[in-house]
Amino acid sequence: MNDQTSPAFKGRVEDIRFVSGHGQFTADIVPENALHAVFFRSPVAAGMITSLDCSAAKAAAGVVAVLTAADAVADGVANMVWTGGPVREDGGVTVDSPRPLLSGAEIRHLGEPVTMIIATSRQAAADAAELIDLQIEAADDVALSVENMLDGPLVWPGTTDNIASLHRQGNRDEVDAILATSAHVSYFEFDISKITACTIEMRNAIGFIDENGKSCVTTSAQSPYQLHGELAQLFGISTDEVRVISPDVGGSFGMKGALYREDALVVWASRRLQKPVFWAADRGESFLSDEHARAVSGTASLGLDKDGNFTALWVDAHIDAGAYLSRRTKGLLNNMGGVAGQYKTPAIATQMSFFFTNTMQTSPYRGFGRPEATYVIERLIDQAARETGRDALALRQQNLVSSDAMPYQTALTFLYDCGDFPRIVAAAAKNADYAGFPERQKDSESRGLLRGIGIANPIEVAGGPLKQVRKDIARITVRPDGQIVITPGLMSVGQGHETALARMASSRLGVDMDDIIYQQGDTDLLPSGRGSGGSAATVIGGAAVHVALNEFVAAGKSIAAGVLGCEIDHVAFDAGLFSNPSNMTQKPMSWTDIAAHSNATGGLSVLGEFLPPDVTYPNGCHICEVEIDPTTGKVSFADYVVVEDVGTVLNADLVEGQMHGGIAQGIGQALGEILKFDETGQLISGSFMDYQIPIAADFPNFRVSTIAVPTKINPLGAKGVGEAGTVGALAATMNAVVDAMASAGVQAFEMPATPHRVWQALQEAR
Repeated sequence: MNDQTSPAFKGRVEDIRFVSGHGQFTADIVPENALHAVFFRSPVAAGMITSLDCSAAKAAAGVVAVLTAADAVADGVANMVWTGGPVREDGGVTVDSPRPLLSGAEIRHLGEPVTMIIATSRQAAADAAELIDLQIEAADDVALSVENMLDGPLVWPGTTDNIASLHRQGNRDEVDAILATSAHVSYFEFDISKITACTIEMRNAIGFIDENGKSCVTTSAQSPYQLHGELAQLFGISTDEVRVISPDVGGSFGMKGALYREDALVVWASRRLQKPVFWAADRGESFLSDEHARAVSGTASLGLDKDGNFTALWVDAHIDAGAYLSRRTKGLLNNMGGVAGQYKTPAIATQMSFFFTNTMQTSPYRGFGRPEATYVIERLIDQAARETGRDALALRQQNLVSSDAMPYQTALTFLYDCGDFPRIVAAAAKNADYAGFPERQKDSESRGLLRGIGIANPIEVAGGPLKQVRKDIARITVRPDGQIVITPGLMSVGQGHETALARMASSRLGVDMDDIIYQQGDTDLLPSGRGSGGSAATVIGGAAVHVALNEFVAAGKSIAAGVLGCEIDHVAFDAGLFSNPSNMTQKPMSWTDIAAHSNATGGLSVLGEFLPPDVTYPNGCHICEVEIDPTTGKVSFADYVVVEDVGTVLNADLVEGQMHGGIAQGIGQALGEILKFDETGQLISGSFMDYQIPIAADFPNFRVSTIAVPTKINPLGAKGVGEAGTVGALAATMNAVVDAMASAGVQAFEMPATPHRVWQALQEAR
């Protein structure tokens, strides 16, 4: 699916180096003189450290240092920068929950780092870690879920319960009154699994002091400027004294969006030892030390009048925050508006309770809050359709916000600027042959299989955070040799921005793709940058590049006017050449000529920026069709159809790729991914032997198409695509699975839809 409006598609330019083994990831650029760090982590989920003896480890061969919490305290870096901001709108007691760099007293989750062993090799550090004598008085009871946290063991002292933060939106009294008089109310108990990102490149970091004396870290991260500011604050130095470098990144998905303890610790160690220090997680360590995600459960109620019109919606969500509350944990606050969906529900209210548990803290993962919100409303609609004998598609269609109602203020925070929801849904239903499903279902039944169809109409907020939109910047430079350098504030971590922005520059500046140099991920290159996250890269970062390109051409015209001896307005620019149409005897000026006459060292350079007036709202319709073998519980895909409105499509091939990846991650969670703990807090799904990550053979041939309703929020008309696939896939897949199981008498079923759990539910229904 090529973009006919851009240069002929020849593949992503970055893929050449990736598939040929020439990528430059953090582990590829470790200095030869680097020391190696290994962390000794807590083997229990909760308890008090009673003794810690590191003497044998310090004396081991190759060991340079063994650092503990006492060392961090002595150096004034005891805790990470805390951003929790707890609120209790129910009047309850709040408690601060700062996260120590190294745990020296109380253990609050499995895998907390207790000591940092630094040696001349990774093996020497790992061997020394075996010699550490740690004694922990394990807690008698461990807080592992939000189900009994009101009266369970306290993760943090100083409060009466484990509620870390509680927030309310909407008018609960109004919603209750409407639900009480509604013709029908569907009540839904949801449980969205706790999962982890499983990036192909595990987290790693190199701390070092550069030639200018800056405290530096090279790390696999998606938002280097976020780390830049946090490191400066942590060490009490100016941002001019800090440098963060993110080279090629093998996946991030939100999980790599902020400073981790390990990043801070290698920088601290390098400052302390005045040598580079390198750490890299293996997969098992990643399961323990990467921040977790989702973990939202609760109840919801949707009211309908006698004609099937939605009347009111109430959602009570319990979010597992993990052991430490942070700003990153509370992303659902800005995204809960998604429970309004694409529907004109008159009244909506929600309560979000974030609970402490003795587990790794939760943070963003692709969609972060958007898939959860969509899941609640879309599962509820399917349930309401079954309970009232209505068709699931028709019930949605009659409640959709119409295009002529735009802009539309929902009953819960979101203000949709544009969209044509009915058109999108109708197109998806046609592409999926929704009307022909009963015949296909009969065919499946004749073969002893259960067939189900699931719909989800996702909408998400992109380019935010909501009501806190931030600008992005970009620099465009022409070097003396005529090559164009693009330096964006966004970060490409697999999405293909290197290709997309090069295409944009090639088209606007009239130069070949081969003459464009893309550079990113170094905080010395720009004064700031948004990085990657929240589907903002194109809608804000790409818009900043668009602005910079236009200003760059204008600057080129100004230089050309001086050389050609005419007014700026008389300078023509076409195919990379500046000319004076009124004097055709003059030789047109190329970008090389512009650089030569710019009187600037290194060539002409322009910095552009873009601050959107508001967020955007990508939306779509996902229709998933599955078959289930009742003898094994195995779920197989018959079809998966998507129609998305991501605004103006700049690169159709990249949009389709982003949709494929996002859908795969939503399906992966629906069918198997889950972090499971035993009663003592031990992780029992901490490897790919137990954590069911999907493979390519598990997926159908996704049929993706787009219908663009361009936004006016940015000059590109783009709405964002990075998270759209996941936002719809989780709900659509589970709706299809539950629809198939309902035909066999299963009344309620929640993820993950593993073969054993599906088979067991079918057996119980019999």
